[in-house]
Amino acid sequence: MQGSGGGQVDDEALVLTGPLMKGRRGLIMGVANDHSIAWGIARALAAHGAELAFTYQGESFGRRVKPLAEAAGSNLLLPCDVTDSASLDAAFARLEKEWGVLDFVVHAIAHSDRNELKGRYVDTTRENFLRTMDISCFSFTDVARRAARLMTRGGALVTLTYGGSTRVMPNYNVMGVAKAALEASVRYLAVDLGRHGIRVNAISAGPMRTLAGSAVGDARFVFKWNKTHAPIKESIELDHVGGAGLYLLSDLSARVSGEVHHVDGGYNIIGLPRAEELKASQAENGEG
Repeated sequence: MQGSGGGQVDDEALVLTGPLMKGRRGLIMGVANDHSIAWGIARALAAHGAELAFTYQGESFGRRVKPLAEAAGSNLLLPCDVTDSASLDAAFARLEKEWGVLDFVVHAIAHSDRNELKGRYVDTTRENFLRTMDISCFSFTDVARRAARLMTRGGALVTLTYGGSTRVMPNYNVMGVAKAALEASVRYLAVDLGRHGIRVNAISAGPMRTLAGSAVGDARFVFKWNKTHAPIKESIELDHVGGAGLYLLSDLSARVSGEVHHVDGGYNIIGLPRAEELKASQAENGEG
């Protein structure tokens, strides 16, 4: 086969066969239960041969994560509070002791006061703004810095964002601001770490029935609206996001970095729904 530059390309080099993640070791941060996006990604990675470690915060989450980790073939569970530098240091010190080398990280951590999300953004308190930014945005940079030191043979980092980062979404408020900052962090980290062979990307999933999604007011309305008005009028499931995570963390995306990869049925491209769709939606909701 002839390449775009005129030279010969080995056909075998274009096809990746077998388990995509065999021999790779990675850290999964942010699994809350078996409906978590992080779990969907972890499940896909494990199915392709990855060796995984999981973090948890607090004993209650630890009890939830343990059976999931075991299902993924992992017995490496690390307590970790991303707001505590000492806790992060301890988690990565344990990883270094157990593995020595780290190949990838999935960061699926965010938090904001649920009551403030239901209000107006202009009424966000300083305390909640700073805490939301710390947990939902800065933690990724804090994790990336520690992870990069262990990625001596290159690697990949993936975090999770949402369309509220670029457009106003109901009851998302300060979390949208944090996600916008997180996406900017992805781009800057991609530049800083790219010279070390480390790729950094984000997945922007559409509304899903997850613990985090349920914390957003009018979650059912938002979920239904996205499904109704997206080009692909189907629900976003864990396997869909899991596949995207597998792509971004494997060699399938070997030259992809600094990107926000949408898994939302194409909703992110829509400016205004078609008139007939809007009328049908209004009729269903008893409007107009």
